[in-house]
Amino acid sequence: MHYVCFAGRGNDNAKFRSSFLLGRFFYNFLTMNNFRSIDELIQALSREKALLKEMFAKRKTLSFRMDLAEPLVDYKMSRIQYLVDYGIIRDNGNFLELEDVYLKFFEEVLEVNEEINVESVKANIDHLNETIEYYLQETNESQKYNYLREVRRSLKNIALNTKRNVIDLKRNVDNTYKNEPNYKIKKAKLKHLDEKRDGIKLQIIEAEKVIDNQAAFFKIAMDADLRIVVDDLRYDLNESSHNLIEIEKQIIEYLNLIDYQSELLKKIRLVKYFRDQQVLETNTDVTNVLASRNPVWMEPNVGYRIKVSLDWLRGSDDGLSVLREVRGRKQNCNNLRKKLADPLDESEIAAQNIVIPMVDQTEMKNGFMATSTDLFYYVMNYSYPYEIDLEGKLVLFCQLASQFSDEFEITDKYEEAYGYEYPLIYAK
Repeated sequence: MHYVCFAGRGNDNAKFRSSFLLGRFFYNFLTMNNFRSIDELIQALSREKALLKEMFAKRKTLSFRMDLAEPLVDYKMSRIQYLVDYGIIRDNGNFLELEDVYLKFFEEVLEVNEEINVESVKANIDHLNETIEYYLQETNESQKYNYLREVRRSLKNIALNTKRNVIDLKRNVDNTYKNEPNYKIKKAKLKHLDEKRDGIKLQIIEAEKVIDNQAAFFKIAMDADLRIVVDDLRYDLNESSHNLIEIEKQIIEYLNLIDYQSELLKKIRLVKYFRDQQVLETNTDVTNVLASRNPVWMEPNVGYRIKVSLDWLRGSDDGLSVLREVRGRKQNCNNLRKKLADPLDESEIAAQNIVIPMVDQTEMKNGFMATSTDLFYYVMNYSYPYEIDLEGKLVLFCQLASQFSDEFEITDKYEEAYGYEYPLIYAK
């Protein structure tokens, strides 16, 4: 494809330039290449890691100049063009920029992203509900096991994305208050972050509802791995909820500080204006206020408490000295002393054994592989080490069929017993 640029004046020249840039955009879009394998992608990123590292470090700037990129690729423009052709960076004349897909990938992996993606949690929750629905409707045991693995993956993604959103929210709140110089923008950003906090809280509630509302599924499909994933998810959601409460308190405190500082700044500017106009004594009661006060240098200043970092308290000598000082003050304060409980006797601290009856599913599978009966008959007539009801045997049948589906022969024939229809499963 060739481009022809016509000379013109005024609006005509601008129109021709716009047409030229538009044609160049579509040409780059149509001729963009794709990586054919993971090896090719990793090799390209590794070869140009110096350039990509520098561009990522300066991603906050408006653009990355071409003359800065040339030394990083040994002045071989073909290497830069290769990255452009494969959609890793984009060329804006004399400037280069990282493509959004790679920029977001680097930020998420390195956990330096500033965007709080609440929709990712919602997407995982929707995917989880769909997968559970497919599992309950599926009759093929092998496919049901694939859906079960997808459920476990969705639960892990919900926990991971929720924790990342909470961490990003906390970091953005602190950075906004400490680094944003404009009071109006700082206050607006904090309010938007508070809305993000409400969104994260809502998604946590929705995730907890899924676990409670899908009790039938979890009762049928629950195995050792799924139980661990569900318990971890409940713990992470509970921890994230408590962290959101602390973040809400922090946002409220920061907003109050901003209002206080903003009002104080307005008063200082007004007082300075009156003083410059030589009307301070006539337009204000500053003389009476100063006469009624008798401040001394030992009088405490008005302060607002800001929580210190836990890492600073734990990992620095100054933080440890502060903790020791606080502990010493509490020990010396009679009002904070607590009555100690009576010491424990030997019977209370003695080791106690708790026996939880369990069925060794691997042992049951090995025994079943040596028989010629179907799995349902084997489970119902198995000699259990403790009393187990019909519902427990049905759950055990489903768990064995899902966990060892690769070692069983699942037929298309069905029979009915105890009011339940079940497939005939034999050992291979």
